[in-house]
Amino acid sequence: MTAQLGGTVTPADGLTLTRVGYGAMQLAGPHVFGPPRDRARAVAVLRAAVEAGITHIDTADFYGPVVVNEIIREALHPYPEDLHIVTKVGARRGADGSWIVSRHPEDLKAQVYDNLRHLGVESLDVVNLRLGDMDTPNEDSVAAPFGALAELRERGLIRHLGLSAASAAQLDEARAIAPVVTVQNLYNLANRQDDALLARTAAERIAFVPYFPLGGFTPLQSKTLAKVAARLGASPQQVALAWLLRRSPNIALIPGTSSPDHLRENIAAASLELPRDAVAELDGIGAERPTGVPGA
Repeated sequence: MTAQLGGTVTPADGLTLTRVGYGAMQLAGPHVFGPPRDRARAVAVLRAAVEAGITHIDTADFYGPVVVNEIIREALHPYPEDLHIVTKVGARRGADGSWIVSRHPEDLKAQVYDNLRHLGVESLDVVNLRLGDMDTPNEDSVAAPFGALAELRERGLIRHLGLSAASAAQLDEARAIAPVVTVQNLYNLANRQDDALLARTAAERIAFVPYFPLGGFTPLQSKTLAKVAARLGASPQQVALAWLLRRSPNIALIPGTSSPDHLRENIAAASLELPRDAVAELDGIGAERPTGVPGA
């Protein structure tokens, strides 16, 4: 089964993730706010993901907010032993749906407790500290916020720690405080500013998890991608995911969908063979300035 999911990556003892995972963000309502239009289908998608063998689900208590974690609990609790739920802290949602940066150490601890309660667990598998502004990293010190999470790790409330929207310098600073098992950054065919960080994480046994692997709120578009996909008899989304899986063995994908059919299509991308000439064409997309580059 794992071969159909691109194999696995093991960034820490006891943490083996299928390289094709599932991102739960789209299970909330429009703009990741409020309840979904069809809660039963959201539950069904999660169950289908686990039945397919996926062991990596990405979430955050600020999706909804709260809504997505509660759906995960409804669909999957008690959780399979090999399932790893990776969550994020560092943001809150305003009453109007706005995204509010919230990285004060005491509030980060409160966010961890919120995740524990809404997921119905005593310890969180992985908690990523969200840095930057969605797709724009910064160089702020991570000592205070990451230190607060490391304290909760020492207390057993968190098993592993990661970073999201992080720079190389922030990774250095965090690793001096506690082990880092995941880096979750914007990365896809058209956004490869983190090539050096990707290579570094591969060398250091850190899972690199591209968010917005298909372009995010504004889907990735490229004439070259469409041409290659048509030639291979696959969808552009499948080709984009297959390229990422081929890019580096430490990449673990979390494409999101609220559709069981799209879930199956995403999983099928792991079995898509990319000929050498196709890879060469796809490698050139970063210089195309394609439309659909995410801006949020």
